[in-house]
Amino acid sequence: MPFQIERIVVRQIRMPLVHFFETSFSRTYERDIVLVEVISDGLSGWGEVTAGERPFYNEEWTGSVWPLLLEYIGPRVIRHGFESATEVYDRTAHIRGHFMARGGVEAAAWDLEARRAGKSLAQHIGGGARTEIPCGVSIGIQDSVEQLIEKIRSEVDAGYQRIKIKIKPGWDIDVVRRVREVFPDIPLMADANSAYTLQDAGHLKQLDEFKLMMIEQPLAHDEIVDHAILQARIETPICLDECIRTPHHAEQAIALKAGRILNIKLGRVGGFHAARQIHEFAHAHKIPMWCGGMLESGIGRAHNIALATLPGFTLPGDVSASKRYWKRDIIVPPVEVSASGTIAVPTGPGFGFELDRDYLKTVTVREETVS
Repeated sequence: MPFQIERIVVRQIRMPLVHFFETSFSRTYERDIVLVEVISDGLSGWGEVTAGERPFYNEEWTGSVWPLLLEYIGPRVIRHGFESATEVYDRTAHIRGHFMARGGVEAAAWDLEARRAGKSLAQHIGGGARTEIPCGVSIGIQDSVEQLIEKIRSEVDAGYQRIKIKIKPGWDIDVVRRVREVFPDIPLMADANSAYTLQDAGHLKQLDEFKLMMIEQPLAHDEIVDHAILQARIETPICLDECIRTPHHAEQAIALKAGRILNIKLGRVGGFHAARQIHEFAHAHKIPMWCGGMLESGIGRAHNIALATLPGFTLPGDVSASKRYWKRDIIVPPVEVSASGTIAVPTGPGFGFELDRDYLKTVTVREETVS
């Protein structure tokens, strides 16, 4: 269904987290999130730029994506005749990197197209056969191991089907050992966010005794070859995150046996078009996948729900309840998780939730329009 984007509204919102979230590279107390609204023929599609407040996860951050959207991405897609949303990714491919900024617009275009077709976003991207998705939860580094234990207990009691804990040098082997002593049978994984090098292979091999589901991205964001060497030395499956930014990266990683599992994050790969290509290739090669999270608001969370309905997403992802992060979300109703650790897939047009526009206004700190 051909369409033209008539204008783009870019908003930056600021929302405090219910509890700080710490990874191997930073601690976050509040989120500055950039939202993208694309408008055509009186309909709006919404996307979220999943960049953090600082350029630590990748090269993008809230301050960098703003001028890219206004000066490069927006003008490139405004008034262009698109035959379908699949073309938006290539329309901005002349911009090197900056997948999160590009992906925010691309995802909004998919949402717009789904609404124009009167279909749910999950159905529109080729998923939607599932009525619910399994959910895991990501727990950041805490001030003490006992605090971590209590958080895990709370999430297990809430029904989450998989627990992920963040690790870093000095907060790894002994912490995981203690967690396993208390929770010997829960599905457990560790996320290093590139905190180690290949020289730490012997140290990381100690994790094998804990029968983890996986260790996520132990080495640097651009070290596919070193991950292949490490995977050959340890029994714990490696899950690649930051390394996989394009479909070609996924092909290289699978060919080199750099990991046995893939985490696909919509923003990291530039939107649904690339995410679907990665999914199709990995699924054909029987590589399990799951949907990663970036502390998204309800808009990004809803997009993740849609992505996780694709058939290759066989492992519980990081899509969890809104209340884990926000006292009040910008969508209604908020995303909720059942007692059995699942989220119902919305069936309404687009991403399937309503916007809490009154609250959205109160948390918006700046807004500009490309037309």
